[in-house]
Amino acid sequence: MDKKVAKKTTIEINVGLNANNVPIEVEWKSTDNPKGKESQMSKAMLLSLFDKKDKETLKIDLWTYDMQVMEMDRFFYQTLRGLADTYYKATQNQELAMEMQKFVQYFGEKTEVIPKPE
Repeated sequence: MDKKVAKKTTIEINVGLNANNVPIEVEWKSTDNPKGKESQMSKAMLLSLFDKKDKETLKIDLWTYDMQVMEMDRFFYQTLRGLADTYYKATQNQELAMEMQKFVQYFGEKTEVIPKPE
């Protein structure tokens, strides 16, 4: 695998806070966003970075005051589904990825993001 940097991209996240430091606006843009270079509005974000030196995960989890529980359920369902897929792509551990997908299915049904099978 080639470890030489061939290109760099920028991701910018701006968070608007109210007087009580509660997020009321989250917007982001990226130089490589296929939807264009204009800012995109968001209601929530989860950012995890794995520190190379300390081997620790650094997290930033934000959501706006107007994010509804139903939207948060959908956001987590889709995030968990994506994490299970990413885990499989990164490790090729099909057994554990399938177990993660089972939990995602359970979560989706319990939160009614997806219908329960009949």
